[in-house]
Amino acid sequence: MWGRSQKQKQVTRIDSLIGKATEINGDIHFTGGLHIDGRVKGNVIAKEDGDAILTVSEQGSIEGDVRTNNAIINGQIIGDVYVSEHIELAVNARIKGNVYYNLIEMTMGAAVNGSLVHYTPEHEKENEQAHQQRSHMHAVEPNADDGKEERPVTNFAPKTASSE
Repeated sequence: MWGRSQKQKQVTRIDSLIGKATEINGDIHFTGGLHIDGRVKGNVIAKEDGDAILTVSEQGSIEGDVRTNNAIINGQIIGDVYVSEHIELAVNARIKGNVYYNLIEMTMGAAVNGSLVHYTPEHEKENEQAHQQRSHMHAVEPNADDGKEERPVTNFAPKTASSE
């Protein structure tokens, strides 16, 4: 009672299991809990239900990007990792890519060969909107001479004799 933490440890729910003798080539879309002991060559994406958790064991590996709400990583990931709520990097975690997180817990021994970037899902939506706006500003039109070469579209008014 006294001195005990009132925070209860979250129980990891497993709805789907990829066994250690299994290799999957292709993207995985999941809800609930996904536990990976095997190898995945493709992106691992949780549906946006706010309840998804990905666990990758010491034997598990992913070659592709990961998008989930929560994650416990103790294996290898080659690709970027996007976690909107909480990520735990255990002692044997090896990530070759950037980790985008809201809340991170990293055990001594875990390794990230990339950047740790604090973000929230709202930031991601803002960044996507800004990227779309920038891409519309960089339109190009064919060169009138041969039609093959492109040049940037400008919105500047031509010089007149009175403005020189």
